[in-house]
Amino acid sequence: ALVAFVSFAVNAQSKKVDVSKSTINWVGKKVTGAHEGTIALKEGALVFKGKKVVNGNFTVDMTTINTTDLSGKGKANLDGHLKSDDFFGVEKFPTATLVFKTIGEKGKGVYAVTADLTIKGITHPIKFDLTVGANTASTTLKVDRTKYDIKYGSGSFFSDLGDKTINDEFELTVKLAF
Repeated sequence: ALVAFVSFAVNAQSKKVDVSKSTINWVGKKVTGAHEGTIALKEGALVFKGKKVVNGNFTVDMTTINTTDLSGKGKANLDGHLKSDDFFGVEKFPTATLVFKTIGEKGKGVYAVTADLTIKGITHPIKFDLTVGANTASTTLKVDRTKYDIKYGSGSFFSDLGDKTINDEFELTVKLAF
């Protein structure tokens, strides 16, 4: 077993993600519309064995939550609310992490990934497809925020919200460069 591990370690190559060229865009929907914005990667890497992705791990800087469809006071208010304990509690939980657990090949540079996503110190598995090119990778993740104790405005937990109801799922579109 030790020999197999050593040969794997020699053959595997970790490629650091260029966080300055990588983007994460988020969309959160509610009954009356949607908001969108960006959030920054702090660090990340994909591990390759030959041309195949065999592992990956990422850290997101939650303090960089930024709304892009608002300006002025509305933007400041929403950014502040998203950073507050009602949502992501970034003072206490400044980072979120994604750690690959299993990877299956679907062909043509597409992988079926199951990973552990940790937000606010709570970890749950998440599944997504990762498309990998020569120096890029991309995916779209749908995250159920209520699994991470983010229940503010959720119709699953509060029945009297009416048009203030916010969807439980938010979507992340990730484009990585390395």
